[in-house]
Amino acid sequence: MEQSKSEAPIAAAGQQPRGNFIDREHLTPGQIVEELDKYIIGQKDAKKSVAIALRNRLRRQNVSDDLRDEIMPNNIIMIGPTGVGKTEIARRLAKLAKAPFIKVEASKFTEVGYVGRDVESMIRDLAEQAVAMVRSEKSEEVRERAAQHVEERLLDILLPPVGAAGLSDLDEPVEEEGLQVSSSGSGDESGTERELNRKSREKMLERLRSGRMEDRQIEIETSGDGQGGMMQIFGPLGQMEELGGIMQDLMSGMPKKRKKRRLTIAEARKLLEQEEVQKLIDMDAVVKEAVRKVEESGIVFIDEIDKIAAPTTGAGGKGPDVSREGVQRDLLPIVEGSNVSTKYGVVKTDHVLFIASGAFHVARPSDLIPELQGRFPIRVELKSLTEDDFYKILTQPRNALIKQYQALLMTEGVELEFTDDSIREIALMAARVNESVENIGARRLHTILTNLLEELMFGIPEQITDRKVVIDAAQVRAKLGQVAADRDLSQYIL
Repeated sequence: MEQSKSEAPIAAAGQQPRGNFIDREHLTPGQIVEELDKYIIGQKDAKKSVAIALRNRLRRQNVSDDLRDEIMPNNIIMIGPTGVGKTEIARRLAKLAKAPFIKVEASKFTEVGYVGRDVESMIRDLAEQAVAMVRSEKSEEVRERAAQHVEERLLDILLPPVGAAGLSDLDEPVEEEGLQVSSSGSGDESGTERELNRKSREKMLERLRSGRMEDRQIEIETSGDGQGGMMQIFGPLGQMEELGGIMQDLMSGMPKKRKKRRLTIAEARKLLEQEEVQKLIDMDAVVKEAVRKVEESGIVFIDEIDKIAAPTTGAGGKGPDVSREGVQRDLLPIVEGSNVSTKYGVVKTDHVLFIASGAFHVARPSDLIPELQGRFPIRVELKSLTEDDFYKILTQPRNALIKQYQALLMTEGVELEFTDDSIREIALMAARVNESVENIGARRLHTILTNLLEELMFGIPEQITDRKVVIDAAQVRAKLGQVAADRDLSQYIL
């Protein structure tokens, strides 16, 4: 028996060990890359890195408690020119993870004492995002119950129950298409009245649900717009933002004014549903869940981090801007893990995933202070887009630019078609202009297509009445060829 016990772990080694495991509905790293491929062309290395980082966060949540807190996120720094997909990768990643996500520009933060926002504001903004996300999720969960409560409120307005305060105010019977509720009656008739009222309310409910009464005007009492009386305090420091949050909480705690409004049932239904949803949501639970989401799965995308890297001058010294290194040192405790006070309580940033990006044309990642470099252990270089990449960007993604223009013109009843050679010509032109003028990546396609389709978009529907428009390579060359060839013109127009 002892031998079998000692061999039991070995025999079970090939089996799944006990514990909490990642459910099959969660995306694997390969599936994450496949989803990103639907919107972003190329950049396989960057997609692979963020897919691993996302999956590792899921893996960490299933690790035993004694080791879970020790596993730190592998923050990523993306290096590459503008317009190659750095921001889009991070944004799509957050959507896949259904995680709180915020994008900030490092250049808007400055050292304390300089004009600008403090770095802790990014975590406060992330907490706001998480609360809004969780509130939206909870709203969907209680929407069906809220709709039932709204029906009851509408019924009480249209046909108040017998003995209700609203019924005693009626001077004469309410009659509508066979429905009748008397406003008076002796005690002997009270049972008959209740039965009549009950049946009438059932018929009224059927009409409400059928949609036949949506245009009828009723008078309802609603709470005033809470946003109108809010006091906002703006300031560069976290203390000012926190003071603004305290003042808003004080204002929201005051009794809200009620006002009567005359609306159609369709309009009243929307307002009443919002009120009922808010009543059914437990905001304490929402805040608790939101803070947990921020701490466990929050993603902060710091763009333009190269703008706060002080490049070395020709003499080997640092540049004159002393604020850049100050911003880095302010960022450091947030990235490495600290407690940030928000209006929803203290948020720990130890396990928030930070993804930084920058073109690094002038500065280099090594120009960041060593401590901050160490907090971004994963470095990924994104490649410049080629002519073939531009062709794929125009044709393959679900939100491809050509598909967007086709959808816009379809609203006018016009079918827009691009021949394959015209798309090749646009891709070639974008690659050449990026090489000769300034490499702005895929954003160049927006400029080229806007100029190419300008007359068409302006002429529809008065001047151009064709139901189908075909764009071929000859039209592309005729419209933009001369501009693309002239460097002085292309740098201003394209």
